[in-house]
Amino acid sequence: MAFLETIVFTLIFCILSVLFLVPSKGLPWNWPFVKMMPTMYFNSHKIYDKITQVLAENNDTILFKTSWFTNIDTLVTSDPSNVQYIMNSKFSLYQRGSEFRNVFDFLGDAVFNKDLDEWKEEKKLTQAFFRENQYHKSTPKIIQYTLEKGLVPILEHSSKNNQVLDLQTLFNRYMLDATCIMATGFDPASLRIELPNSPLLKAMDDIGEAVFYRHILPERLWKLQRWLRIGKEKKLAEASKTFNEILSNYISVKRELSSKEARDKELGGENFDVLKFYLLEAGNEGSIEHVNRALIANLMTLFFAGRDTSGALLTWFFWLISKNPSVENKIVQEIKKNLAENASQKHIFSNVQELGTLVYLHSALCEALRLFPTGPFLLRVPLQGDILPSGHKVDKNTKIMLCSYAMGRNTGIWGEDCLEFKPERWLSDKGGIKHVASNNFLAFSSGPWTCPGKELAFTRMKAVAATMIHNFHVRILDGQNIVPSISAILTMKHGLKAAISKR
Repeated sequence: MAFLETIVFTLIFCILSVLFLVPSKGLPWNWPFVKMMPTMYFNSHKIYDKITQVLAENNDTILFKTSWFTNIDTLVTSDPSNVQYIMNSKFSLYQRGSEFRNVFDFLGDAVFNKDLDEWKEEKKLTQAFFRENQYHKSTPKIIQYTLEKGLVPILEHSSKNNQVLDLQTLFNRYMLDATCIMATGFDPASLRIELPNSPLLKAMDDIGEAVFYRHILPERLWKLQRWLRIGKEKKLAEASKTFNEILSNYISVKRELSSKEARDKELGGENFDVLKFYLLEAGNEGSIEHVNRALIANLMTLFFAGRDTSGALLTWFFWLISKNPSVENKIVQEIKKNLAENASQKHIFSNVQELGTLVYLHSALCEALRLFPTGPFLLRVPLQGDILPSGHKVDKNTKIMLCSYAMGRNTGIWGEDCLEFKPERWLSDKGGIKHVASNNFLAFSSGPWTCPGKELAFTRMKAVAATMIHNFHVRILDGQNIVPSISAILTMKHGLKAAISKR
């Protein structure tokens, strides 16, 4: 099979290398038959900046010709009026579509994979969890536990032994453990001093990489790879199997525990998590097999939302403040100013009210998210023909990609200094966080699709950032090649190496 894989990709590489040509005008070359697909494929490592450039040169909206395999073109836009129209004004007309579900077919019947009507119904259960009083009580406990048991000991060990750490690895492992505890009640303990092998972590990385390639390759091509069990599709299949087995085991154990704890049908106690909540709220709707499949799909979605986005953003955040020491100094001063008088010199930030006082830190995280949105694209498909505010016509065979990465670098939205890292742009005159309309800042989606976990994400990230900055000096090593990875999430391709010392 390895020999067949080599032959197939060598042939594709040779054909596309002959066709590949960088055009003189900003637009990807529209080749006969394969159209723009070769340019998109071979420039995938530069895709974010390339599309930002092309959009800036074409009034924030451009129609990409993909390939004759699919006969589906892609309209990419960073125009706020188009975003407002698609995500709010006419949200019922623009759905995720069948191709989106095909790309994320490994998620099965997850809420993330459903169109609006089904999604709105199941989202009610998610929102009910975030409203639970026990959820609000458990959040600081989980943050305290994961910082005390995982992150802080590693930072102290690194400082004592002059070890270099990959911050992206640390943040991914931290968010994996915190998300797993919140989702299932179980600690995978992936963030420990020895950085143990984590099948769950590897499975998520392999899936994320495969999903990105599904977005830029014609569907028939990646489905051929899946049928042949080669390349990224082979890794995705193996990773999905691993993920399913781990989550199935968590569910089985939780069912046994819940059968003893839930005889009175009451939620509460110290062991409160998404899995327990779902089993009690929806556990009797359908067969055990059907419920388990739905639970696995939704838990898998929660893992990706909770780990990848926050872990990636924290990595970009620490790189940005290393390039802007004045910002870091302001964060340090804000932390000292708002630290409780009785707080110990070594302080772990897990109190939600205390974290709420760190407004400048919050604004710096928003600014990092503007420049490096962890979900650089959102995909929508029109159910029928329509005309966008930009004047572009779309139909059922047009994919629409809303480019949040380009929006963060749009001078029309953020001004001529849009490439600068300036947390002050998020501060209001009254000293709070300035509200920015979601059609200008799409990091947490918009309209009915808005992410319900936004508040939790900021709480976690602020807790990690404040704890690290208050207790340690993080020195990013020079000479690193800082570029986005080829993945569905905007991570750093080579990680972020840093030396840690006590502050």
